[in-house]
Amino acid sequence: MKHLPRPVSAALLLVTILFSTGCLFRSRTVERRLSTAPLQTATAQELIAKINAEAAKVHTMNATVDIAASTGGVKKGKVTDYTEIRGYVLVRKPSMLRMIGLFPVVRNRAFDMVSDGQDFKLWLPTKNRFMVGKNEIEKPSPKPLENLRPQHIYDALLLREIDPRTEVAVIEQGTKEVVDPNTKKPVDEPTYVINVIRRDGGDEWFLSRKVIFDRHDLLPHRQIVYDRAGNMATDATYSDFRTFNGMNFPAVISVSRPQEEYQVTLKIVKLDLNKPLKDDQFALNQPAGSQLVRVGQTPEQNKQTSEVRK
Repeated sequence: MKHLPRPVSAALLLVTILFSTGCLFRSRTVERRLSTAPLQTATAQELIAKINAEAAKVHTMNATVDIAASTGGVKKGKVTDYTEIRGYVLVRKPSMLRMIGLFPVVRNRAFDMVSDGQDFKLWLPTKNRFMVGKNEIEKPSPKPLENLRPQHIYDALLLREIDPRTEVAVIEQGTKEVVDPNTKKPVDEPTYVINVIRRDGGDEWFLSRKVIFDRHDLLPHRQIVYDRAGNMATDATYSDFRTFNGMNFPAVISVSRPQEEYQVTLKIVKLDLNKPLKDDQFALNQPAGSQLVRVGQTPEQNKQTSEVRK
C-alpha cells in the first residue's frame, strides 16, 4: 500500500482539524421564500393550445373603458400621473383599432386615434393637430405620450396565435414574487413561461414575446414583447378576469412601454365581443381647419409641408 508524501499528509491533516473545529465556517438559517399555495400543472403543448384557442375566439371587441396614464421613470427622474378619463376602444382583426378618450365632466374628445396595423392617425382637438405616421417608432419623442401608438395597444389587448409556420414556442419554469397570505411576507411563486421565437426572413430567429401563466388559474397574466435587438418593447399585465359574452377576458389591462417611459391602463366598464363592426367605425378623417403633422419629419420639414384643411 502506497503512502502519501509526508507534506501532503500533513496538509490534509491540517485541513481536517481546521474544518472539524469550525474555525473556517459558520452556519446560518436560510428562510424559505417559496410559496406553498396549491398550484395547477400543464404541459407546454397544453399552454400553447390554450393561447391559440383563446386567440381564435375573439374577432372583434367594442369596449367602454376608463383610461389611466402615467409618464416618466428612471430616464426622466420622476413619474407623472394623469387624471383618469372615460374612453372607447374598438378592435377588429386582423389589425384594426380605434381608441377615443373623453375629457372628464364635459365629455369632449381629448383624443381620437386609429390604426390599420401599419399606419396611424391621431386627432388632438385641443391642439388642433391631426397627426399621421407609421406605427414603427424610428426616433422617439422626448415627450413620452407622443410615442403612443395604437398598434402597441392592439398587440397588448389581444394575444396572438402562435403561428407554426414562422414561430417556435418553448416552455420555461419561472417565478414571480407574491405576498404570502399567512406570513404577509414576500415569497416566490412558480409560473409557466411560454417563449415565442419568431423567424423573420431567411434563417434569422429572434425572441418575439413571452407569455406568462399564473399557476393558480392557468391564465396568461402577463405578456412581454421584445424588439429585434432583444430589448423589452411592451410589458402588458392582465388581471381581474371576468366572463364577457361567455368568454374569459381581463377587465384590467396595463400596457407599459419602458423605452419610451409611459404606461396606459385600461379598466373595462362594458365589453361586447364578436359583435359586427363596420369600416366607417374605423374611419378618421382630418377635420376642417386642423393642422396636418407628419410624424417622423423634423419641425422644419413639417413647416414646409404643413397643410390646413379648409
